[in-house]
Amino acid sequence: MIAVPKMFCPKCGTENPDDSNFCRRCGSRLGRTFTEEFNVAAKDLVSKIEDLIREGNVTHIVVKNEQGRVLLELPATVFVVGAILAPWMAALGAIAALATNCKVVVERRSD
Repeated sequence: MIAVPKMFCPKCGTENPDDSNFCRRCGSRLGRTFTEEFNVAAKDLVSKIEDLIREGNVTHIVVKNEQGRVLLELPATVFVVGAILAPWMAALGAIAALATNCKVVVERRSD
């Protein structure tokens, strides 16, 4: 019997064949990803997020306050369907009005 290499979904933990592009349970994109962190002044938060979305290889964005508390998470589906992006950007504007500095954690595909 030949063992087939397996890949685990980073979102739900489901075991998938190594050659899978998407999780068979939750549909999340599989493959190599890496994260980056940026410290951003609140006044620049919305423009930074817009720039990241335009880059196209972003799969997940998390905005945290200075203490590391998660303020907003933007999943990849938000970037794909531009019509639902407007309410998220309004929320970012509200966060920028309340915070002084934010940390933006970005997950990217490395394909």
